[in-house]
Amino acid sequence: MEEDMNQKLLREVDAAGESSVVDQVPLRDKVWSEMKKMWVVAVPAIFTRASTFGINVITQAFVGHIGSTELAAYSFIYTVFLSFAIGILLGMATALQTLCGQAYGARKYHMLGVYLQRSWIVMFLASIILLPIFIFATQILEVFGQDEDVAKVGGEVSHWIIGAMFALVISYSSQMYLQSQSKNMLITYFAAFAILIHVLLSWLLTVKYKFGVPGAMLSTVLAFWIPNIGQLMFIMCGGCRETWKGFSSLAFHDLWAVMKLSLSSGVMLCVEVWYNAVLLLIAGYLKNAEVSIDALSICLSINGWEMMIALGFMSTASVRVSNELGRGSAKAAKFSIVMTGLTSFAIGFVLFLFFLIFRGRVAYVFTENDEWL
Repeated sequence: MEEDMNQKLLREVDAAGESSVVDQVPLRDKVWSEMKKMWVVAVPAIFTRASTFGINVITQAFVGHIGSTELAAYSFIYTVFLSFAIGILLGMATALQTLCGQAYGARKYHMLGVYLQRSWIVMFLASIILLPIFIFATQILEVFGQDEDVAKVGGEVSHWIIGAMFALVISYSSQMYLQSQSKNMLITYFAAFAILIHVLLSWLLTVKYKFGVPGAMLSTVLAFWIPNIGQLMFIMCGGCRETWKGFSSLAFHDLWAVMKLSLSSGVMLCVEVWYNAVLLLIAGYLKNAEVSIDALSICLSINGWEMMIALGFMSTASVRVSNELGRGSAKAAKFSIVMTGLTSFAIGFVLFLFFLIFRGRVAYVFTENDEWL
C-alpha cells in the first residue's frame, strides 16, 4: 500500500514538474514542437484516409464511364450503404485509438495488443449485424422508390461491397493500433501500393477486357484487402514486439465496456455520414433521377476528399491528446487539440476557395457528359 502511494505521489510530482517546464517554454517553441509532433502523425493519417477514399473515387470514375445507370447504382450503394457501415466501423476504431493512445502514453504496452483483439471482436459482430442491409439492397432501394434498373444493379454492387466492409474491420483497427505507436509510414506505404494496384486492375478489368461492373468491384475488394495482409504480417511477425504478445484470452474480458465506448463513437461519426445519404435519396425522387444522382455523387466525392483531411486530423488529435493524457500532462493535451483544430480549419478554408473557383472543371474527372455539370 505504501509503495503504491509513493508511486502515485511520484507521478503527481512528475506531472507538476513537467507542467512547470512546459509553462516556461516560449510560445513559438511550443508551437514549433507541437507542429512537428502533429505532422508526423497527420501526414500518414491524411494520406491513408485519402487513399482509402481514393479507392472509391477511382472505382466511381471507371464505373461512370461504363454507364449512367451503373454510376447511379454504385453511388447509391457507396454513399447510402457502405458509408453507413464506414461511419460505424471508423467510429468504433476511433475508440480503439483512444484506448491504445492512453495505454501507450502510460507505457502499458502489452494492453495495446489486447485492445486490438477486443476491437476485432466488437467490430466483426457489428459487421455481421450490418450484413442484411447489403444482402437485401435491391429490395431496400425499391422500398425507397428508386428507379428499378438502378435498384437491380445496386443489388449486384452491394454483394461485392460485403467483402470490402469486412476488410474495413481489419484495416481501421490495425491503422489505429499502429498510429497510436507512431508507426505511421508503414500504413502509408501499404495504402499507396493498394491504390496503384487498384488503378492498374481497374483499367485492365473495365477498359481493356470489358468486364464491366464485376471487374471494377473485384478490383475494389482486392484494393481494400491488400493493405490488411501487409499490416497483419507486420504486427504479428515482429514489427510490434512491445505491444503484440500474441492472442490472449483477455480479449474476451470487458467486451461490454469496449462495445459501449465503440458504439458511442460510431454513432457520432455515423450521423455526419447520414446527411449525405439523405441528400442522395432525395435526389432519386427528382426528375431525370440518374442525372441528379450522378451529379450529386460527384459533388459528394469531392467533398469526401476534403473530409478525409479532417478525419486525418481527427486521428492526429486522438493520438496526440491520448498520448499526453497517458503521460499525465493535461495542459499539453489542451495545446495539442488547439493546434490541430486551427491547422485543420486553415487547410479546409483553402480547399473551399479552390473548389469554389474550379467547380466547373473538376467534374470532368468523373464524366464526359456536360448535362451532369
